[in-house]
Amino acid sequence: MPLFDAHNHLQDERFGGCQDELVAACRAAGVGRMIVNGACEADWPAVAELARRHPDLVHPSFGCHPWYVAERTSQWEQTLIRFLDSTPGAGVGEIGLDRWKRSLDYVDQEEVFVRQLQLAAERNRPVSIHCLQAWGRLFDCLRAGPRPACGFLLHSYGGPAEMVVPLTKLGAYFSLPGYFAHERKQRQREAFLHVPTDRLLLETDAPDQRLPEAPTVPRPAPLTGDATGGPLVTEQYPLTDPRTGQPLNHPANLTAVYAFAARLFHEPLEVLAPRVETNFRRLFGPSPTP
Repeated sequence: MPLFDAHNHLQDERFGGCQDELVAACRAAGVGRMIVNGACEADWPAVAELARRHPDLVHPSFGCHPWYVAERTSQWEQTLIRFLDSTPGAGVGEIGLDRWKRSLDYVDQEEVFVRQLQLAAERNRPVSIHCLQAWGRLFDCLRAGPRPACGFLLHSYGGPAEMVVPLTKLGAYFSLPGYFAHERKQRQREAFLHVPTDRLLLETDAPDQRLPEAPTVPRPAPLTGDATGGPLVTEQYPLTDPRTGQPLNHPANLTAVYAFAARLFHEPLEVLAPRVETNFRRLFGPSPTP
């Protein structure tokens, strides 16, 4: 029963060059494929190299994240086109809109976001989208188009429940992170109860968005906010930054994300996992060939 990670950053330098060891752990945990997202020009080569070394597991995606738009060079678009055109099937991402970080130039990031959407639409590549506190504007940009016919992913969807249906009609898929197992994320969990079953995906967002740590005392509070909820789901693969000692999210924690989702949706893994695989393959297609 292979597991599919719709969004992570395996290339991240915080992993301290231990990517091959992480890959081995993911394979042992049953991870079948993962979307590895670049966030800026500087890390696109690392994403491409991981896909070259592990072509059956790593599905590359290249994009300019709104947090790094100000760091882009004058050649960013030509460089992105080169990576996309040299890797048929590669995704576009992580891209997006962000009004949570007040220091960001919003006009600039929207221009870059819209241009990357255009590049994805021209090549019909799946897009992985980040959005914080800009859901209305994101919807307007997506509705105005163009959008890739294959669809787009709203990674760690944190928007309102009432936007799920309109976004679905535009081609959205929604990925649930293990981070939403934290008790304070009840609103986000409830929004996912509105996601159509054929648009649900799961993600780690490793090395970020850690799952809850194992509680020292059993906690009966249900994840779903009703009497049928299960026990708190915790991370299964502890990991720390080898340079700073700070805790990181291990990509093999995808197993815990699946357990969390099974609890949230009240269905066995044997039912959930094949459906997530079908959704993943429908959006992202076969593994690219660099």
